[in-house]
Amino acid sequence: MQLKSRTMKYAVKFLLLFCILTQQVGAQEDLSFFEYWKSYSDIENSLFKHFSSIAYGQLEQTKSEASNLQSPEDWLERQSIVKNKLLEAAGPFPEKTPLNVQITDVLNKDGFRIEKIIYESVPNNFITGALYVPDGVKKNAPTIFYACGHSREGFRVEIYQHIIINLVKKGFVVFTIDPMGQGERYEYWDEQLNQSILPIPDHEHSYAGAQCLISGYSTACYFIWDVIRGIDYLLTRKEVDPNRLGMTGRSGGGNLTAYIGALDDRVLATAPECYITSYEYLYRSRGPQCAEQNLYQMVGKGLDHADFIQARAPKPTFIISTTRDFFSIQGTRETFQEVKTTYAALGKPQNLSMIEDDAIHQSTKKNREAMYAFFQKELDNPGSNVDMEVTIPTVKELQITKTGQLNTSFNKETIFSLNKAKVDKQEASLLKQRSDYSAHLNKIIVDAKQISGFEAPSKYGNTIFSGRNIDNRILEKYLVSGSGDYKLPVALLKPLTNTKNEVVLYFDTKGLEHAIQQDSIVSGILNKGYTVLVADLPGIGELGPGYLKGDSYINEVSYNQWFGANLTGNSFVGLRTEDILRVLHFAENELNTTNIAAISNGALGSELLHAAAFNKNIKKVALIYPFLSYIDIATTKLYNSSYIPHTVSGAIEKYDLPDLMASLYPRKVLIVDPKSGDGKPASKSKIEYSLKFPLEVYKKKGDDNNMVISNNVNENQLIVSKLLTWLE
Repeated sequence: MQLKSRTMKYAVKFLLLFCILTQQVGAQEDLSFFEYWKSYSDIENSLFKHFSSIAYGQLEQTKSEASNLQSPEDWLERQSIVKNKLLEAAGPFPEKTPLNVQITDVLNKDGFRIEKIIYESVPNNFITGALYVPDGVKKNAPTIFYACGHSREGFRVEIYQHIIINLVKKGFVVFTIDPMGQGERYEYWDEQLNQSILPIPDHEHSYAGAQCLISGYSTACYFIWDVIRGIDYLLTRKEVDPNRLGMTGRSGGGNLTAYIGALDDRVLATAPECYITSYEYLYRSRGPQCAEQNLYQMVGKGLDHADFIQARAPKPTFIISTTRDFFSIQGTRETFQEVKTTYAALGKPQNLSMIEDDAIHQSTKKNREAMYAFFQKELDNPGSNVDMEVTIPTVKELQITKTGQLNTSFNKETIFSLNKAKVDKQEASLLKQRSDYSAHLNKIIVDAKQISGFEAPSKYGNTIFSGRNIDNRILEKYLVSGSGDYKLPVALLKPLTNTKNEVVLYFDTKGLEHAIQQDSIVSGILNKGYTVLVADLPGIGELGPGYLKGDSYINEVSYNQWFGANLTGNSFVGLRTEDILRVLHFAENELNTTNIAAISNGALGSELLHAAAFNKNIKKVALIYPFLSYIDIATTKLYNSSYIPHTVSGAIEKYDLPDLMASLYPRKVLIVDPKSGDGKPASKSKIEYSLKFPLEVYKKKGDDNNMVISNNVNENQLIVSKLLTWLE
């Protein structure tokens, strides 16, 4: 019934669109030919499902390679390879610098003390934490680093405190910190509202994390480094036994525990809770989680959750899970069975264990007591594992900074500022490469194809003609085969008489329906005798946005879907570029023409620039309301979220959109009302700075009139006038 309902919804929706269109072009016709549409009722999920299918293939290859390993030597060789891949995907890490530790206060509690700690993981990047020391401990005590999950209050949440104090009562020294975007480390803090401008920590993580991915790495780099430096601090304390160090944490803390367990050999025993599963089941359920839980191109590099455990084998590891967690229990079970093979091959099968309780994504008494027992055994600290009732300090008691937020207590670095420094270096390198513009332009096309994951279409499949309506204009509807298992909706509009010998491809970020029904630009071009092809691309119009929103659904944009593509080493931009060229191929073959111009409206200018750079058969390019560059988005603190799906992670190491513009010489390029990274109209100075390179290339080669920038146009009627002048 659900499938039937969804099928009818899309059939009815498209029929309504057709009725509106035919009211514009003449009398309504028989609509039965649109029944074809019912066969493509799930196309709104095409984008995410396409990259999911790529991921499934990559993950299956990873499992296949691991299944062929047998001897200890085989596993040790793979372990070395996996560690190198993890370091490559997570890093590069910075150099170690002085921690500059501050102890801001000490709380004396029943049987233990809490030292309030601030340290610098890199210069001027302050980390707030708390060290819990049992009374009577002088030196060499077993120690646990506790990583909290994605809570607003950071480690101060009652359940985290309950676990920490239970561990302390059992004789463990415990250290915990606030991750970025939590507790006293909010980065988008509004002093007047006394809260973050982003509603939950996941959004803080991913909003900054997307900018890191544009720069070519995961924000996990900072999360991991903060913990590594925290361990560095622990090992300066005489109370800590460096040979009896463990780590645990739930959810996002389980993620960090898995990372550290794989990458830091100083940690003897780990117990990730409510995290370990597999990427196959993440794609099939909640989708990839927020930014720091996705290492750069991790799945494409042949890595999965099992590798976090295999990388540390045969050290003691205890996987804690619940049966109704959104981190799929089936994935947990399969990963556990997979990793058992590694531990058995290395002669320590007893060092890997797992527990599950029938619960949602939460900490249960059964699981806590099992975790206490695990650390008591592995860190040689015998005693009762009973989960005790304890007194919990208040959030106010555990406040570390004077104001309750580092942002208002210190002039400090943030992930945004740290990443911006990286981007500034990348931009300087790019500017240097542009100085030899001929060599640079020859290279960027190869780079752009590789980094975006673009594959030139070679097979085009069948096109479905859905019908025609003729009155004072002609409207035809086609379904054109896309690069994945989906069809592209394409509407062909052409005049009956005085047709110009030029076809215009039109791609609207708001979709085909908006372009024809609500936007006067298409009709303005059509009225002047041009044939117009309007198409939806994956994630746009009828082809999106799909069911998956995820934990990082920010300003109505699913960052999680975008992460899903990045994990595979591909991009939305690369896929949409392929499909633009499929629409181009349709125009060339079905309409028997080579005189083709292309227009984008909105952020799809990014994809159109790639398509035109990769295929010279697009003779003219016009960008209406495009953003200027990936660098501008990465260096704008409060950027426009809607631009993220139109960026290519890792691009600015090698190229940016102005480079693609320059590569179009001598073709005609029109840019109308470009936008800054925040989505607001770009200033004259910003336009001149961002587009300096393509303007110089066109000028040096003697055709600077072929690149025109029109700013402050705004009205559709004036935009149409600019477009018609450009077309003529």
